Amino acid sequence: MAVEVKELLEAGVHFGHLTRKWDPNMAPYVYMERNGIHIINLYKTAAKIEEANAALAKIAASGRKILFVATKKQAKDIVAEKASAINMPYITERWPGGMLTNFVTIRKAVKKMASIDRMKKDGTFNTLSKKERLQVDRLRAKLEKNLGSISDMTRLPGALFVIDIKREHIAIKEAQKLNIPIFAMVDTNSDPRQVDYVIPANDDASKSIDKILTHVTAAVAGGLAERKAEKEAAAEGASKTKTAPTKKVAAEEEE
Repeated sequence: MAVEVKELLEAGVHFGHLTRKWDPNMAPYVYMERNGIHIINLYKTAAKIEEANAALAKIAASGRKILFVATKKQAKDIVAEKASAINMPYITERWPGGMLTNFVTIRKAVKKMASIDRMKKDGTFNTLSKKERLQVDRLRAKLEKNLGSISDMTRLPGALFVIDIKREHIAIKEAQKLNIPIFAMVDTNSDPRQVDYVIPANDDASKSIDKILTHVTAAVAGGLAERKAEKEAAAEGASKTKTAPTKKVAAEEEE
């Protein structure tokens, strides 16, 4: 899916922050200043999207998960919808401290959620007192809110995709500690040096966020489709290998 500068312009991807709030390290991605606001160079944005997409498709094709992180109001629903559509984990509520650096503990919390579900299925839940059931339900709701979207993530992600690196600085730091590649929409008020794959873009407007994520998730979906095709081809090859000797034996028997 080719990235057109015109569509980025229409989505308002080029609007940066006030010039007095800028981070000088974003200078290479700034096109000009207009009415006290920095304007992002959309040709560079388009090129960076293509670069990030190629890397994300490769990660998805390798079978690793990409964790999407966005807790700001205008991004939450978009991220939840787009990430769910490609079956990728996401965090749209408060970032759970130690989500990556203390992943074992986070997995325990997810398992707790699964064990509560099992209790409800096998009837154990109904043997509890009314007060205990209420406490368990509250715990389940809290875990679902914070960790529900990562319940299928059994190991550390292959990459992070972040919207607003200033807001999600804890997530960025944890990923850096573990050398997990960071992809991000980076606005003019942030330091792009913290990110491995920078997409210079307006990270405040929902239209801009939606447009970038549409391209990004399409690339991830492409990587997943490639993985599926490779698996099917391998399975087909394996079944042909199994049937080939049978034909040979049959021919020998005829002789």
